[in-house]
Amino acid sequence: MKTSFLPITAKEIAERGWDYVDVIIVSGDAYVDHPSFGHAVIARVLENAGYRVAILPQPNWRDDLRDFKKLGKPRLFFGVTSGCMDSMVNHYTAAKRIRSNDAYTPGGEAGFRPDRAAYVYTKILKQIYPDVPVVVGGIEASMRRFSHFDYWDNVLKPSIMSEIPADVLVYGMGEKTIVSIAKLVENNPQNYKEEIQRLPQIGYITANVADSDWETKVLKSHEACLADKKTQAENFHIIELESNKIEACRLVQPVGKKYVVVNPPHEPFTQEELDSYFELPYMRVPHPKYLKRGPIPAYEMIKFSVNIHRGCFGGCSFCTISAHQGKQIVSRSEESILNEIETISKLPDFRGVLSDLGGPSANMYKMKGRQPDLCKKCTRYSCIHPNHCKNLNSDHKPLLDLYAKVDALPYIKHVYIGSGIRYDLFTSANSGRAYFKRVVQKHVSGRLKVAPEHTSEKVLKAMRKPSFSMFVQIKKEFDAICKEARINQQLIPYFISSHPTCTITDMAELASIMKDLGYYLEQIQDFTPTPMTLSTEMYYTGYNPATMEKVFVARHPNEKKEQNQMFFWYKPENRAAIKNILAKSNNKMYIQKLFGGRR
Repeated sequence: MKTSFLPITAKEIAERGWDYVDVIIVSGDAYVDHPSFGHAVIARVLENAGYRVAILPQPNWRDDLRDFKKLGKPRLFFGVTSGCMDSMVNHYTAAKRIRSNDAYTPGGEAGFRPDRAAYVYTKILKQIYPDVPVVVGGIEASMRRFSHFDYWDNVLKPSIMSEIPADVLVYGMGEKTIVSIAKLVENNPQNYKEEIQRLPQIGYITANVADSDWETKVLKSHEACLADKKTQAENFHIIELESNKIEACRLVQPVGKKYVVVNPPHEPFTQEELDSYFELPYMRVPHPKYLKRGPIPAYEMIKFSVNIHRGCFGGCSFCTISAHQGKQIVSRSEESILNEIETISKLPDFRGVLSDLGGPSANMYKMKGRQPDLCKKCTRYSCIHPNHCKNLNSDHKPLLDLYAKVDALPYIKHVYIGSGIRYDLFTSANSGRAYFKRVVQKHVSGRLKVAPEHTSEKVLKAMRKPSFSMFVQIKKEFDAICKEARINQQLIPYFISSHPTCTITDMAELASIMKDLGYYLEQIQDFTPTPMTLSTEMYYTGYNPATMEKVFVARHPNEKKEQNQMFFWYKPENRAAIKNILAKSNNKMYIQKLFGGRR
């Protein structure tokens, strides 16, 4: 049968000649049939396993709920995801102001998904179809599988599993797990729950914890964490350690009179498995129903980009990638990547330019431990912080070889690197310097963006980021490369304000250093606490869970606003307010540094 979109209406189901659907995927995103969109990947994986799959994108939850009924009742289960982003991050700024747009909706229009979409969709489905299993997954569910701080309600919330009637939660990248669940429900529709509870990479809530072959660690209860923030910090430390292991323990957390149980993850995917997920018959475009509503911004950003690996071993405190995708790098084969590029080249509006050839990090392709057995015993949160693991093979040569092969393709004019580059991986021994030179000379479209995140060594340590001196060195190398090649490029740094441990003095020092380096910052953000990151736990508890040391946290909206304002010291309209901030915080020395004698 000719490749086509998966059905999203009853009419499209009928056109396929189907009298039933096995699985219905409910998503907070518009349906884009592309490997960068989780609902499409899970749906295509299930289809490839022989199941009939339909997608219900952005159903209306405000009316009589007819959208939730229009595809009927699936034979096996509903799969629920809020989308590629946490719905609260999607909806609100760091200042908790509602956003006016949604990048995952046609025309960028806001208002097509509810707050806490995974919660809302699951409750509605169980209300309408109480006997149909619901499997919840995606970033929103994955990062809320234990007690977690909710920035938007400003409370410590229990596991999402204790607040919604889902039958099972799949965390992380769920391709293997979702197929296993489908097989178990199909083969044992009456008693599937007990069998599902033995699967890796799932979570569930139960009144009784069964014995297991996995080693089990029991966390402090949600109620204990509510009563004592230090207890929550201690819990998180255990969760983070287990999340970074290849061979992890089963974790159990009491909540009320029940228990949340989270089984260990699968071992990392093989290259062959990852290739197979990217080679499924995606249409690679949004569903045609959206044509009159305008482009989908998130799709427009990635439609000519190629993801070459999964995972990240950077371990940044504020990032959820390793907690969701894993610390281990799983890379695609060159053949799979080149095949995808050839497919992209045949799209009608492709003009020979790839916008990105990267992943969670641009330059971790095929990097892994030299001795896999050592990796299995490892409990480090990062392979490169606070120092480089001696077992890590960080050779950039495979990536350089890949770039060269892609550049040589007759239908490729330019390859740009849009993913973030980890310059703390650069050494001469691992071809890092050669890689940097090639990127600057061949793969930058005017601006190369990197993320030093701060200038303060104290803040950078809390962020698990390298010393700012490393950025200064990279800036010198960047300028020298540009001068040698006679090209006019810019190195654009990203920074974060209000991260735990960051004070107004740290921000004043950052502003002063940026002035000396000739930067007028634009690429900045205020720290937003998101569930299941080390930074968020520091923000909520006031402790660094890794060390149990107390840390300073700027929580008040005025504190956060003042820190963020320091980025824009150079704007005349901010001068008076910044001078006042510096004066009242005993940082008058920075008034002279930033403004000299100007009033």
